[in-house]
Order: sequence, then structure tokens, then C-alpha cells
Amino acid sequence: MSKAKKPEVASYFHHDTNSVSHMVFDRSSRAAAIIDPVLDFDAHSGKISTHSVDRMVTLSKAEGLNLKWILETHIHTDRLTAAPYVKMRLGGQIAAGVGVVDMQRMWNTTFNFTGDAQAGPDVFDHLFEDGEVFAIGALEGVVMATPGHTSADVTYVIGDAAFIGDTLFMPDYGTARADFPGGGARELYRSIQTLLALPDETRLFLCHDYLAKGRAQHRWETTVHDQRRNVMIVEKNEEDFIALRVERDKTLGFPALFYPSLQINLRAGLAPAPEDNGVCYLKLPLS
Repeated sequence: MSKAKKPEVASYFHHDTNSVSHMVFDRSSRAAAIIDPVLDFDAHSGKISTHSVDRMVTLSKAEGLNLKWILETHIHTDRLTAAPYVKMRLGGQIAAGVGVVDMQRMWNTTFNFTGDAQAGPDVFDHLFEDGEVFAIGALEGVVMATPGHTSADVTYVIGDAAFIGDTLFMPDYGTARADFPGGGARELYRSIQTLLALPDETRLFLCHDYLAKGRAQHRWETTVHDQRRNVMIVEKNEEDFIALRVERDKTLGFPALFYPSLQINLRAGLAPAPEDNGVCYLKLPLS
């Protein structure tokens, strides 16, 4: 657990993707990090805007914060990262887990990207190793590899707060899916056990909330203690969980922004180079 006790966290819900971005900061040093910032993207027209992420930019400027990091918990497949825009407006280093490199190799092949079109590790300012320690001013962060949803998922533990990406959802909803290439239910189960080994009072900040049946409001903060009662975990061993997760994943549809998200997010938010008409294009593999 990080030495800092209770960092301040401001969270922002993005209704179009049911996703959440977070800003964690320390008032004493005015240092901050933004975690999983999201762009507004209209898949029908290809138009991109920054209305949602501008709320975080406005708060940072109003508080006089010094942005140190723009942290990605994983390569999202259902939203486009706003990391380069945040860096342009506020500074900071764009970082993710080192598992991103394997995903880049795999998807460069899928999209047939060659030469300068390929996504490579150098598009990120930093790639964290499992267990690596980093600073946000007076705050100390620790990186935990938590693969399963994808091979590149990491959790950032900052004081009593852990930003866990898509590993777990609210206890009344369950866990992330594990059927994407590079993911796996067994890896997900073991990553969840790693999270549950944190102190009970650890605050867990989620990347999504899809509203469990019977709940009226979106929520994205829980605790290790509460997650022990997660509907997909409670009274289940590893094999029980794997069987349940695999069956559940078979019923899930394909994310609407899967291919656009991968092509942008594997490049740390950078669009493919414009073609000779000055326009950027995204690929859609046909099967």
C-alpha cells in the first residue's frame, strides 16, 4: 500500500460509453494524475469532440494542479482515449502497462499495419512494469499487473485508492468480460484475488458501470470489503468462476467501438497518419 493515506479523487461519468475517468490529486503539492480520459466520438459520422474531457481540464486549471501523469489502466476496446489532448492542454506523461507491447504486435498483424503505420511502444511516454513505483508529487503510486480482461490491464494503487480498470464492476453487477484476444477467465480470477488481498478499506475506483437491475444510479466507487460479496465471486472457487465467466461471455455482443478504439488506443490516442487527401481513416476488417 502506498505511503500516502487518502488522496482526493474526482470522477467523471461518460454516458455514451458508460465509462468513468478519474483525477487523483494531492492538495499539498498540487500534483495530479488523470486516469482513463475519454473522447466524445460519433461512430456514425466519425466526428470527435472533447466536451466530456474538458470538464477535467477545467477542474485542473481551476485548482491550479500540476498534471504529472495520464494513466491508462488498459487498452480500451469501447472508448477512445483523450490522452494526447489532455497532454496538449495540461502536460504530463502518457503511461500504461508494459503488456501493451504484446497487444500492439498482435493487432498490427490483424490490421496489416506496416512501417510507420504500426503501433509501437514509443508512442507511450512510459510503460510500467509490474510492481513499479511512481510519484504524483507527495503521493506514491504502485503498479499491479491485473491481466484477464486484456493482457495489458494494470491497477494503480495510490494511497488508499486503487484504480482497477475493467477488472471488477460494482458488487451487484459482476466482473469484466475475459473473451477478448489476449484475455482469459483464469487470469482474470487470479487478478481479482490479487485485488482482494489489498486491505479491506481500500477504495476501488471502476472504469465502467452499466447499472445492475434494480439500481437507479450509476456508481463507480466501492471497497475491497464490499467486493468480497461480488455476485460473480462470492462462494465460487477458481473453476466455478471460469465456468460462469465463459458462459456469460458467450452471451455478450461485440463492442460498437471495438475496432476504432483499438486503432486509436494502441497508439496512445494518436490517429493514423493522414492520407494524401489530408484525411485520417480507420480500418474495419471484414470476415
